[in-house]
Amino acid sequence: MSKSKIKPYFYLLPGLALLLVFVYWPIAQNIGYSFLKWDLFSGKKTWIGLANYANLLRSAEFWVALKNNLWYVAVSLVCQVGIALCFAAFLENMRSRKLAAVFRTTYFLPSLISLTVIGLLFSFIYRNDGLLNSFLQLAGLGRLATGWLGNPKTAIFACIAVSQWKSIGYTMMLLIVAIQKIPAEINEAARMDGASRLQTFWHVTVPNIKGMLRISMMINIAGGLLVFNEVYIMTGGGPHGSSEVLSTLMYQNAFVHGKVGYAAAIANIILVLSVLFSALQFAGGDGEKPAKKPRRARKGR
Repeated sequence: MSKSKIKPYFYLLPGLALLLVFVYWPIAQNIGYSFLKWDLFSGKKTWIGLANYANLLRSAEFWVALKNNLWYVAVSLVCQVGIALCFAAFLENMRSRKLAAVFRTTYFLPSLISLTVIGLLFSFIYRNDGLLNSFLQLAGLGRLATGWLGNPKTAIFACIAVSQWKSIGYTMMLLIVAIQKIPAEINEAARMDGASRLQTFWHVTVPNIKGMLRISMMINIAGGLLVFNEVYIMTGGGPHGSSEVLSTLMYQNAFVHGKVGYAAAIANIILVLSVLFSALQFAGGDGEKPAKKPRRARKGR
């Protein structure tokens, strides 16, 4: 192979080196740690093979945490992809561009606020005497008032709601950018064919932004599996472990109980789930298909 053909590969070496040192090597190390019984405080390490994984699968708290992560993923796909898509389409069809810009800014602002600040803010909102319960009392719905973060039945959903409030505007902006890249001629042709706004949205807009929709889904799936900050700040996994997620369970075992090997096994489970969901996304992506031409609307007789 000539030097001219080899030379471009040398430019990849710095990036590959960084990936190996900061991504793939730590992953390999973590896999090795998961086969150890490692006490963080004493430093004692003992090879136990797959015992950490066996104990993990027998643990009730693991299945609660996994269920909560799956709730996060499901709600995020509905809200941060489905509802965000509706918001994006609505704002792009508003006649007043200035008003649309105001709404875009309003929805996007929460994504710029620190999660720590948001977590503390909603901790006050969710209190027994907080803003949410006060609003329910004023609306005549006092029977629904509860200690949202102290109730095992509502704690995880209160945390999920905060995540949606924070991030829905970010996904909406991604989809707005994708919608704006659709050639105006396509929408014009649909209108000339007599397509309604709903028909144009379903047959023109959605097929032309499938790539961004797929990316948004992957972002939200990864976010649902890796969520940590909002749960840790607002509930710490409580009450009684009802709002525990895999990341907080891993943190508690590694840095509170000192079970490094057990925590490494949880981290590997998160990695496997992330890879699995990503593979499913890629498998479902059959490439961009041309948008279907909307059916001509029937005229009244």
